[in-house]
Amino acid sequence: MVGAVLLAVPLLVALVGPVVAGEPGGRGRPFVGDGPLGTDFVGRDVLTQVLLGGRTVVGVAVAATALAYLVGVPLGLWAATTRRRWLDELLMRPLDLILAIPALLLLIMLSATVPRGAVALVVIVALIGLPEVARISRAAALPLAHGPAMEAMRSYRESWSRRAVGYIGRGVRRVLLADAGVRFIGALYLVATASFLGIGVAPDAADWAVMVDRNRAGLALQPWAVVAPAALVVALAIGVNLTTDHLLAGRKGR
Repeated sequence: MVGAVLLAVPLLVALVGPVVAGEPGGRGRPFVGDGPLGTDFVGRDVLTQVLLGGRTVVGVAVAATALAYLVGVPLGLWAATTRRRWLDELLMRPLDLILAIPALLLLIMLSATVPRGAVALVVIVALIGLPEVARISRAAALPLAHGPAMEAMRSYRESWSRRAVGYIGRGVRRVLLADAGVRFIGALYLVATASFLGIGVAPDAADWAVMVDRNRAGLALQPWAVVAPAALVVALAIGVNLTTDHLLAGRKGR
């Protein structure tokens, strides 16, 4: 229940907030108590910025996580089910090279070579998460891919999709569900880090991560400009973990 509430609040703000907020208003004095949550570092209404600021953080994190799984899981299953050692090496060794580079350094390097924008940020964050998704999928699938049930399915000439998706995919879904929560949080903080560094969004954009970074100087004068967006990001991260744990516990009970 707590996890669902923590997850629902930031998602609701991100989805419905832009409709409720409408067009951004004018600017007043910075870091004053005008309005429900005061004003930010350039005099904009903090409540309006909070309502508008979830689209980039949540949208990019969700899209990047989904893209990493759409590409990484088939790669991992393919590497686990193949009987050709060279193909396994060909699929997994380039991903190991990406894993060898720290995520923050890779984020900066890739961002310097592509145009700024949400689509580019989705691809970059997905590429950073892809190797771990593929490796976890492969490791979870290996015991099933070389067990007696798989040998029986091969002897009956079942298709690869039936073996990999129908049998192995069902067997590893709990592992992937548990990993998805952690992976989403990693993507969320990578997106926030990119916003801190001015990658992907404008330095004065209505974005929760940008708000935390740009309003730090006025924390003592107007704490809501930092506390409100930071609390939504933290609630989203904790809510995803608690909801994932609840789903896993429910599946285990059944």
